[in-house]
Amino acid sequence: MEAPFPAFPDVLYTDSLKQDSNPWIDRLRSGDPRALARAISTVENRAEGWSELLKALFPYTGKARVIGLTGPPGAGKSTLVDQLAKHYRKEKQTVGIIAVDPTSPYTGGAILGDRIRMQDHYSDPGIFIRSMATRGSLGGLARATADAATVLDASGRDLVMIETVGVGQDEVDIVRLADVTIVILVPGMGDDVQTIKAGIMEIADIFVINKSDREGAERVEREIRAMQSLAMRGDRWTPPIVKTVASEGVGTKELARAIAEYEAFLKKENLAFKKNVENWQLRLVEMLRDAMLEKARKQIDGGSLERYAAEIAEHKRDPYSLVEEIVRGAERT
Repeated sequence: MEAPFPAFPDVLYTDSLKQDSNPWIDRLRSGDPRALARAISTVENRAEGWSELLKALFPYTGKARVIGLTGPPGAGKSTLVDQLAKHYRKEKQTVGIIAVDPTSPYTGGAILGDRIRMQDHYSDPGIFIRSMATRGSLGGLARATADAATVLDASGRDLVMIETVGVGQDEVDIVRLADVTIVILVPGMGDDVQTIKAGIMEIADIFVINKSDREGAERVEREIRAMQSLAMRGDRWTPPIVKTVASEGVGTKELARAIAEYEAFLKKENLAFKKNVENWQLRLVEMLRDAMLEKARKQIDGGSLERYAAEIAEHKRDPYSLVEEIVRGAERT
C-alpha cells in the first residue's frame, strides 16, 4: 500500500532517529495498525525517541480534520462518536478515535469504557480506536492527546475524533486541538444549561442535544438559544443546535451535515488558517510549560521535594524563593 501522502525528503527531521525507525514510520504511514499503536504508546509514555518520532512525522500532518466532542458525563458522547464513525466509514473515510478516559485513582489506568462501547469497529481496518488516561490532568485531555492526534494525522486518517472525559470548565482545552468543537448536552440535568459553566458553552461550534426523545429537550434548546442571543461570536458564526438520539442513530446525518457546513464557513471566510494559528499559540504555551516543568523537576528528586515541602509547612522557608531557586537551577542546565 502506498503512503497516504507524498514524500517530503527536504523537510524530514529523521537524522536523530535510529536507522531502524524509518521502516517503522513507513509502516505507520501506510496504515499499519500495529505500527500506529506502537507510535502512540511511545509518545504517550514519553519513551525513548518520542520527540524525534514526532519531529519526523510532523511534515506529514495537517491533512486530517480534527473533531472534538465534549460535554457532561452521561451525555452519550461515546455512543455519538460510534454513530459518527459509522457514518463516515460509509462515505469511505478513514477514522481515528481518541477517547480520553478518567484515570483510576488506584492503578493510574484508564477505565476504558469507550473501548467496550465501540467494540463493533475492531474488525474494520479503517477505524483505529485508542483510549487514553487523563493521568491526573486537571482538564479533560490527557497530556499526550495532542501528540496522539499528530500520529493519527500522519498515518493518513481522514478524520480524527477526540472524545473527552467531560469534567467541567477545564474541558475548554479541547479547542487547542479541534478544528470543530461539539458540545453535547442532554435533558434532565436539573437546571439544564445553567448547570454547565460558561467556559464550556463558549467553545461550542455546534451544540448537540442528545437523548432528545426525553422530556425537557425543548427546554434545553430554548436555553441555548437564549444564551446565544446575549452575545455574538467574533467570527459571526451562530452554532447550530442538532437533536440526536445516538442510541438509535437518529440525527447522525444532520450532525455530519452541520459539521460540513461549519467547515465550509471557515473556508469561505478564510478563517481556517487563522483558527489554526490561534490553536498553535495556545498549544505552544502548553508545550513550553511542560518542557520547563520537566526541566525543573530534574532539579529535585522525590526526597528533596518532600524535604522542601516539610520546610515550607514548618515555615522554615518560603515557597516563592524556593521556586525562584529551582528555576535558576533549571536555567543553568
